[in-house]
Amino acid sequence: MVKKLPSVDVVLVGFGWTAAMVAEELTAEGLNVVALERGAWRDTPTDFAVTFAQDELRYMWRRSLFQEPARQTLTFRNSMDQTALPMRHLGSFLPATGVGGAGIHWNGQTWRFLPTDFVARSHNEARYGTLPEHMTIQDWGVTYDELEPFYDKFEYLCGISGRAGNIKGTIQDGGNPFEGARARDYPNPPLRMVYGPTLFAAAARETGHKPFPCPAANMSRTYTNPLGVTLAPCTYCGFCEKFGCGNYSKSSPQTTILPVLMRRDNFELRTQCEVLRVNRDSSGKRATSVTYIDTEGREFEQPAEMIFLCAFAQHNVHLLLLSGIGKPYDPKSGEGVIGRNYAYQVVSSVDVFFDDKIINPFVGAGALGVGIDEYNGDNFDHGGLGFIGGGYLACWNTHGRPIELHPVPKGTPKWGGKWKEAVAKSYLRTATISTHGAVMSYRTNYLDLDPTYRDVHGRPLLRLTFDFGENEHRLSDYLTDRAAEIAKAMKPREIHAKKREGHYSVVPYQTTHNTGGAAMGSDPRTSFVNRYLQSWDVSNLFVMGSTVFPQNAGYNPTGTIGALTYAATDAIKSKYLKNPGPMVQA
Repeated sequence: MVKKLPSVDVVLVGFGWTAAMVAEELTAEGLNVVALERGAWRDTPTDFAVTFAQDELRYMWRRSLFQEPARQTLTFRNSMDQTALPMRHLGSFLPATGVGGAGIHWNGQTWRFLPTDFVARSHNEARYGTLPEHMTIQDWGVTYDELEPFYDKFEYLCGISGRAGNIKGTIQDGGNPFEGARARDYPNPPLRMVYGPTLFAAAARETGHKPFPCPAANMSRTYTNPLGVTLAPCTYCGFCEKFGCGNYSKSSPQTTILPVLMRRDNFELRTQCEVLRVNRDSSGKRATSVTYIDTEGREFEQPAEMIFLCAFAQHNVHLLLLSGIGKPYDPKSGEGVIGRNYAYQVVSSVDVFFDDKIINPFVGAGALGVGIDEYNGDNFDHGGLGFIGGGYLACWNTHGRPIELHPVPKGTPKWGGKWKEAVAKSYLRTATISTHGAVMSYRTNYLDLDPTYRDVHGRPLLRLTFDFGENEHRLSDYLTDRAAEIAKAMKPREIHAKKREGHYSVVPYQTTHNTGGAAMGSDPRTSFVNRYLQSWDVSNLFVMGSTVFPQNAGYNPTGTIGALTYAATDAIKSKYLKNPGPMVQA
């Protein structure tokens, strides 16, 4: 029997960054909000206290903060003519579970997308001509200028450390001159830079580039955000990515929002509750409730006036497909929107080996680095290059974790005495230049339900069909070559350029930046949500996170996720609550 619970104003599915932001905004408006998180409770003093050992084996290799594939996974294939198989060990990306979601284990690299990123189709076609027929990229339905106040709000919530490059159209010394205009500087100055990134900055300037300190959600000083929550200066311990921060130095829901939100009487968080489906009324135009199951196997129905899907990008799509909401995408006909326009990120690197320089990689922070943006978005002329899009180059000093970090020159044996000798020689004397590139959306890259494999609840697994296109390979090769040029200017003993080659593989970790599957836009035929992340079909259903990206840009997605979330809640408060219904007419 399913137990029906009393109705509330808002129910949130998942509780990471977007859910915490929505909950804080709407409870402040007086609404009763319930959040349902499939994982366990986590907070800083009990789960990530500074007295705890940052156990690399536990968190990096045994994936303590992440989804358990034995309970929930997906199937993968590169193309439709292959049979998809289950992902039995997390590899290419790491979906989180538990309160805080990926906001716990992220590095803190917080970017704004470029103005041209939001008009990817119209801008590129105007400049370079008609795009390939199989490339399904589209404009977002919202512009950078419209999102700028909400980027600002998210950055001040998180206390981002950085240096502005463009304030109200005036280029600022030392910042990123290619960024869109911003209203004011970052709330905190940049992190104090260490040796490796400073060598990269000098070489970048020598080769004609404009390096800048990368924006970081790692605190460069004590900071109190607009909610009155105080964060502490980063200690450069090098345990950010895949780890929780016990020093209150990395922005997360736990360190920016929860100390305020959890004290509100009109907010309730239920952990270890997995939502099975979203229910609708007989018309199909209104969501009425969600059905979820707890750890004892009991089913509950939670009615609500508004429902927000705030889970990991792929999980939002999975829930929509299982709930029969929206038309599933058909790659053969090109029709449908749920599962359409899945995209990812394409990355590569160049290792730079020295004999006479000690880099000390263990003095690190998640977003401690220097970047250049000359090759991102459409900041450069793509004429004759055979691709669109781009990415940033950066030299990060994020960690020196000994199990994970063992850089060795090309040609080194994979094991044995020679390998050990190379690791011992290279560990302190190596810097790495990373490339971080955009991925376009294609007709044949998509998400749907697997016809064979099922999860612990008997539901079809989500199936991912994805491969890099020729555009991504050319883009990545171009970025890697530019990184190699700067690497040589650093005057090393040798370099090792690691290009992205062959088909996409789900095995090695790359990034957790999955996007798309329920894209936003201005046309219901090619998008599931409008500019306010409101479903075209079910007006009291909203989808948060990178699920709504029509394609992926060359940056990490979190800053844009934050801006879109605040833009959506602003519209809900000013428009929807006064007149519930579609906020944009189809």
